[in-house]
Amino acid sequence: MALAAAAVAAAGPWDSGQRKAERDWAVAQSRTGGALHGPSAPRTPTPAPSAAGVLSALSAPDSDPPNAGTVSVDLKKKLGPLLDDPALGETRSASVIDATTGEPLYERAAGTPMTPASTVKVATVAAALSALGPDHRIATTVTSTADARRITLVGGGDATLGRSGLSALAEDTARALRDRGITKVELRYDTSLYTGRREHPIGPNDNIAPVVALMADQGRLDTSRSGPAPRSGNPAGDAARVFAALLRERGVRTSAAPEPGKTPKASTTVARTYSRPLSDLAERALTDSDNDIAESLARQTALAAGEPASFEGAGRAVGAELKKLGLPVSGARFADGSGLNRQDKVSAALLTALLARAADPARPELRPVLTGLPVAGFNGTLRSRYADDGPAAGLIRAKTGTLTGVNALAGTVVDARGRLLAFAFMAGATPAPDTAQKALDRLSAALVP
Repeated sequence: MALAAAAVAAAGPWDSGQRKAERDWAVAQSRTGGALHGPSAPRTPTPAPSAAGVLSALSAPDSDPPNAGTVSVDLKKKLGPLLDDPALGETRSASVIDATTGEPLYERAAGTPMTPASTVKVATVAAALSALGPDHRIATTVTSTADARRITLVGGGDATLGRSGLSALAEDTARALRDRGITKVELRYDTSLYTGRREHPIGPNDNIAPVVALMADQGRLDTSRSGPAPRSGNPAGDAARVFAALLRERGVRTSAAPEPGKTPKASTTVARTYSRPLSDLAERALTDSDNDIAESLARQTALAAGEPASFEGAGRAVGAELKKLGLPVSGARFADGSGLNRQDKVSAALLTALLARAADPARPELRPVLTGLPVAGFNGTLRSRYADDGPAAGLIRAKTGTLTGVNALAGTVVDARGRLLAFAFMAGATPAPDTAQKALDRLSAALVP
């Protein structure tokens, strides 16, 4: 455990006891929220000193890296029998590469697209960071008509908006209205930023709220902050009602219950609040496997690309952004941003190439892909795993993926030679989730020196 704790401290995701994104947020907090505060000045993230450059092995899209036929004999002996475990079902694939050079060290059906479950969040997060940058923040806005008699709460797609953000927004809105002598308004809420269907194809589900541009506390009907929870069927309307109550507390009444409606033309902005930086959202999406944030980031990528902010537009935008990064996207499909859709398809080779790209000092904007990965036996979706693989605790970081009959694991580890390895193990038609997860844990633990 001492070795594991030292490894976590030395390699992250903590930086002097705090995630870098969280530290940056603490510094920038005074610049967030409030009336008409613009986002903070761009900052250039510092690459981790241990991350060496990824060479041309990953530079050309859909191309095989040099020495693609070479396979580590030791890894073949270690991983082959573990990958043959019946607990991994009928179909399985694997990719282990040297993240510095891109050299494949072990492969089995590495280029075969498979259903990734939540490991697709690695792709979603990488695309958003690449398209928007780690300092991007998502705005929620209040606009007003010229006579200030009608105001509109405009959703910008912040899936992390909570009561504190709405309170700051209400405070600034009420102040602006009172300055004009207005104490009663008509309230509307605008969710038109997103297009297409609201419900995820899996239907109403405790794992995700309706995908809308405005929500508070992710539409949760309990006090939880992560994991499954009962969800509202109308999170935008609920957020608007909370906002109306907060306005009343500050001396501004609404003439009726808030109703949906687009912002009128010639409206002016009276208040605005921002999400935390995208780097922080990315880490949270990966550590907690947060489906609401993942779908939000996919749509932010679509907006940046000029695509409709829908499931379809987001899928095209994510794929296009990954292709710009020179990644092997042949056969990939991004049907959603969260991985809940079984129509998602990615290869193990794409996942390891993504992780290697995130380790490249030339791509510091992608670092939250690595710092957000759960740490074995310590946090996130890996907190309670690796109980039977003691040496792996604290040394493996990986994104989990779980659907009925689908299990996957993709992450990084440092081997006995000091190389940063990126790995991805994917399994389909698995007979039971618990045994499949343990089999995946044993595979990744075999990479630990």
